[in-house]
Amino acid sequence: MATIIAPKQFSPVEDAENIKRACQGWGTDEGAIIAILGHRNATQRKLIRLAYEEIYQEDLIKQLQSELSGDFERAICNWTLDPADRDAVLVNAALQKAVPDYRAIIEIACIRSPEELLAVRRAYRCRYKRSLEEDVASHTMGHVRKLLVGVVSAYRYDGDEFDTQMAYLEADIFHEKAQEMAFDHEELLRILSTRSKAQLKATFNRYRDNHGTSITKGLSGDPADHDYLAALRTTIRCIRDPRKYYAKVLRNAINTMGTDEDTLSRVIITRAEKDLKDIEELYFKRNSVTLDDALAWHTSGDYKAFLLALLGRDEV
Repeated sequence: MATIIAPKQFSPVEDAENIKRACQGWGTDEGAIIAILGHRNATQRKLIRLAYEEIYQEDLIKQLQSELSGDFERAICNWTLDPADRDAVLVNAALQKAVPDYRAIIEIACIRSPEELLAVRRAYRCRYKRSLEEDVASHTMGHVRKLLVGVVSAYRYDGDEFDTQMAYLEADIFHEKAQEMAFDHEELLRILSTRSKAQLKATFNRYRDNHGTSITKGLSGDPADHDYLAALRTTIRCIRDPRKYYAKVLRNAINTMGTDEDTLSRVIITRAEKDLKDIEELYFKRNSVTLDDALAWHTSGDYKAFLLALLGRDEV
């Protein structure tokens, strides 16, 4: 369930004009920008961008980038982008880090629907004039590369049906390779990058029932490639239970030494129109503190006000 509160009736022209007005004068009225964009859904934001460009012959994103700064600027500009284009930007930013952030790549590859992932790949190619697959391959190496290229290239069946016998068979394959510590075996990569999410969940459940432990705990040991094993577990967690995965990611982002604003923004911005309400509930159950209280304690200024707006809780 979404958290963002957007009006049913609005005027994209009026919103565009009010944003322009907020950017004029000696100082930018960040509160006015939050009041508008923090309460518009994806369709409404797209119409505002079109109206802004038609009226002022300039891109709204570029205007916001010139007026705002820091975590707030990055968050609100990413929010204003179309979802597929935003994901393309997030993947590219993850790849440009000194150590690529495979978590962001896996989230987009494994949590988005097949059609959404296809749209991201198209948006990436249009924006960067390169394929997503080639950039992932260029910025990673070894077993991590094989896993990431496999999942970003996937176009999975998206139905609820699954084959029980196949789940038995492939759960045993996972267990066998885990016992051998052959975590990079091509069969594991084939299964994770080709099977439907429903089929994989059935396999993960069968693994737990047959072997008395979760598949992520089963894939443990001391392999030479620690990063690969962490990426493998992340892939499984994103497919098995995305909401539980996101609740944990939020906790880690907030509880690090110094808040991880990039990760915090990514989760809230990409889930505010989807299932952030459910993620909030899981967060509270696991941490005994509401997500909005945690944000209020660990963020500040316009950035805090914007994230709270996306949670449906404007500051008073």
